[in-house]
Amino acid sequence: MNALILIDIQNDFLPGGALEVPDGDHVISVANSLLDRFETVIATQDWHPSGHGSFASEHPDRHVGDVIDLHGVGQVLWPDHCVQNTPGADFATDLNMHSSIQIFRKGTDSTIDSYSGFFDNDHRTATGLGDALQAAGVDHVFVMGLATDYCVKFTALDARRLGLAVTLIEDGCRGVNLQPGDVDRAIEEMRAAGVSVVSSKSVTK
Repeated sequence: MNALILIDIQNDFLPGGALEVPDGDHVISVANSLLDRFETVIATQDWHPSGHGSFASEHPDRHVGDVIDLHGVGQVLWPDHCVQNTPGADFATDLNMHSSIQIFRKGTDSTIDSYSGFFDNDHRTATGLGDALQAAGVDHVFVMGLATDYCVKFTALDARRLGLAVTLIEDGCRGVNLQPGDVDRAIEEMRAAGVSVVSSKSVTK
């Protein structure tokens, strides 16, 4: 059984948001076009407490884009974003969030970030998504959203580690590209892990 995973299509990642992904709003129409092609649709939601350890504002003399050791895990520092119960954490207004879409929140522990929709970055704490997919009999996930080189990539790689077939909907993703070529490298890393890469037009019901 197939499932569609929409990754972090939230206001703070759209143009004008706190952590704007270039052209991030372009993924919304792709997502909406795919919703009726899947019986099971999941949406992940970055859901940080204020003062999260991944925020550059929490580290004096550090800047956005710096990499630090955060409790033993390498961490890129970001602007404050997707803070719980703020408009920036809401799903994009134009995203057709049907009532049947299951939401899994991540990044809720202030001491560790969570790029993947399945686990925190230290892989010690699960979001429950893996168990939910297993219970629903899902063995193949299609992933898309924001951002290609972070949350999309790590969600796809964890899905592969869990034994799922994974397809990346490339035109339904946009990346941060902190370093030139990050998106291309992320896609190649996913391919190397066995992720198929397709266009949304090739995804049939």
